[in-house]
Amino acid sequence: MRTVCKQNSCTGCMACVGKCKKEAISIQDNLLAYNAVIDEGKCLGCGACERVCPNNHKVNLTKPICWKEGWASDDVRMKASSGGAASAMMECFVDDGGYVAACLFRNGEFIFDITNKKDELVRFAGSKYVKSNPVGIYDKVTEKLKNGKKILFIGLPCQVAAIKNYTKTIPTNICENLYTVDLICHGSPSPKILTLALHEKGVDIKQLREIRFRNKTNFGLSSQNGHDEYKTITPNGVQDMYTYAFLTSLDYTENCYSCQYATLGRVSDVTIGDSWGSNQPDSEQGKGISLILCQTNKGMELIEKSGLRLEEVDVEKAIEANHQLRHPSIAPETREIFFENLSKGFYKAVSKSVPKVYYKQKLKENLIKLKIIRGGGAKRIEYKISFR
Repeated sequence: MRTVCKQNSCTGCMACVGKCKKEAISIQDNLLAYNAVIDEGKCLGCGACERVCPNNHKVNLTKPICWKEGWASDDVRMKASSGGAASAMMECFVDDGGYVAACLFRNGEFIFDITNKKDELVRFAGSKYVKSNPVGIYDKVTEKLKNGKKILFIGLPCQVAAIKNYTKTIPTNICENLYTVDLICHGSPSPKILTLALHEKGVDIKQLREIRFRNKTNFGLSSQNGHDEYKTITPNGVQDMYTYAFLTSLDYTENCYSCQYATLGRVSDVTIGDSWGSNQPDSEQGKGISLILCQTNKGMELIEKSGLRLEEVDVEKAIEANHQLRHPSIAPETREIFFENLSKGFYKAVSKSVPKVYYKQKLKENLIKLKIIRGGGAKRIEYKISFR
């Protein structure tokens, strides 16, 4: 099997897929890892796929020149997972006549889209604890840039690196219209794992209109029916196992554990994440506070225009609370057991890899359902599901 980059190191950025006009590249997802496989029968040997791959041609990383924490106005902030920094920057950028390219959920998939319509930006809001599919977005961004448009691209560090490589052949003065924001990333699992986990709870991901993985610091799983009523799939107070697997780095693809972007050197103009370890009062932390790292003058322009409430941040505490600024996530010893059992089902795999955690939460869930104990009290990541 011939691959674009070293086997099992593919990030899933999809730049190679977009660059190959002969459709000679396909992404193989075996849950453990992604691989960009080349079809020798279609390949012309031009090397375009290998040149655009961030694993083969690394993008320069720049340390932050400015560290801040902050939040957007309440109307924007309360719709966001954290402090609403990304949402505020998107709205400001569109108001100034630019386009925003970012990830959204549509028809059962996490894909990228581009828009200059302010009322469509809400689709990009919220954390996504799963790998997304950026196929097609790099060409759309390139086309807009060539037409003189300003673009704000928001994605994972590997996706930002991909768009930078993808646009290398464009004149520098045109590329100056590309603004980039990367997200502090723990790692990400195959979307097949989310589909499996939901299916075992009786939810067909293709029938959903919306998924939200978290609401500020609240952790759990809930669904929304056509009457705008939310029904929890995992009872309040019970740790959701999909979330547990994500937060403990149990189910990421192989490349995430050696991520080249988990460092103080950043790939974008602005880096955003959660300001864990903030010194702000609990009343503010409960609403969500964003950590904002700025690497370039273009990045300073973005945050200064965004209307964010900006505060000084304790840099050492911010780094300590976000290990992805120091090193990649570490694969737990039970990861191999998890994947060995995944063919038997997601929850079976969790029960085999972390039995004490699984059965404790399962017992708690049953006791809540029987009304022997009351739910609540546990922190939980909440992903809300709106049915079509």
